[in-house]
Amino acid sequence: QVQLVESGGGLVRPGGSLRLSCAASGSIYSINAMGWYRQAPGEERELVARIYSDGSTNYADSVKGRSTISRDNAKNTVSLQMDSLRPEDTAVYYCNAQITTTMLNYNVYWGQGTQVTVSS
Repeated sequence: QVQLVESGGGLVRPGGSLRLSCAASGSIYSINAMGWYRQAPGEERELVARIYSDGSTNYADSVKGRSTISRDNAKNTVSLQMDSLRPEDTAVYYCNAQITTTMLNYNVYWGQGTQVTVSS
């Protein structure tokens, strides 16, 4: 059994900052990529940022230069620092991880989602 637990969402004013965190726990053998997706009302879920076990990263163009993803491989955690937030960043943010379990089963896991609202 694997769980992803997110924290750090909330309400922030335009131009403000938020830090999202996600911890993976359970029967984990290894984690390849960890990342963050978001879904705004009426929109499809989209990749925000992703970081691989070797530290390489991908960012959506819409957040590039405003966000930084980081990871602690020893603790199985991933964080997303978001700065200069805009109203269009408002969405539910989901943690995502590509995990091989101790039974050597590979799956993609999702967190429950955390709301980020950017509004004055």
